[in-house]
This record gives sequence, structure tokens and C-alpha cells, in this order.
Amino acid sequence: MKEFSGIDDILDFAMQSEQEAVDFYNQLSNEAKNEEMKKIFLQFATEEMGHKKRLSNLKDQGIYKGRTEEVPDLKIADYVVEVEITPNMSYVDALVVAMKKEKAAFRLYSDLAKKAPNEEIRKVFESLAIEESKHKLRFELEYDDIVYREN
Repeated sequence: MKEFSGIDDILDFAMQSEQEAVDFYNQLSNEAKNEEMKKIFLQFATEEMGHKKRLSNLKDQGIYKGRTEEVPDLKIADYVVEVEITPNMSYVDALVVAMKKEKAAFRLYSDLAKKAPNEEIRKVFESLAIEESKHKLRFELEYDDIVYREN
């Protein structure tokens, strides 16, 4: 993981990661052939933009109220193979890509929480990790539902 020189450096890195997620989900939405899939990816882009705004507010104001909770992990993302992102990817493949992306974001925020310089910042990253794990769970549940219906 990248070495950080201070809290602003950490927050800038996290905001850049969130912007990359926004761009990723917008791209998937634009390329999706299924209207339901377009809506889901746009919703996730909006949520990731909210994460970026939280980080920006923290950087600007130094204030944030985080929350902690236990989110179930179906671990589906642990067992599906990587897929290539293409304009004609199937809905199931898009779900796999999204699950993997959310798992990576969860790990990023969990690792950043461990490196946080104070309790407030640690809580920010833990809260964002929880949000990312919720996203992954939603994709895992959808994937499970689709695969179950097909089999």
C-alpha cells in the first residue's frame, strides 16, 4: 500500500479511489444493455459520490460521525473468477466485477483504518468499509439469486 505523509494525503487518496469507483459504475451503466442493470450501476455511482463527499467534508471541516455495524459476508466474491470488462458483458459478469471491486474497496478502507492517525479518522474509514461491504453484499445477493434461478 502507498505510504502517506499525513491525514490530507490519506483523504486525497481515498477521494481519488471513490472517484475511480464513480467513473467505473458510470461506465458500466453506460455500457449495460439491461435497463435494471443501468439503474443499479447509476445508484452505486451516486453512493460512491456520497462517500467522496463525506471524505471531502472531513478534510474541509475535520468533522465526521461514523457508525459501526456487522454486515454479513456471503464470500461469493472470494470464489468467482475474474472477468474482463467489455461492453457486451453479461449481467452475471458485471455482478462479478462489481463484487470484486467492492471487496477491494472494503479492504482499502479497512487497511486505512488501521493506519489512521486518530480515533475520528479511524471511524471514518471503518464506516466507509462497512458501506463498501454492504455494496458487496447487495451484489452477492443478486448474483446468488440469478445463479440460483438459472440452475
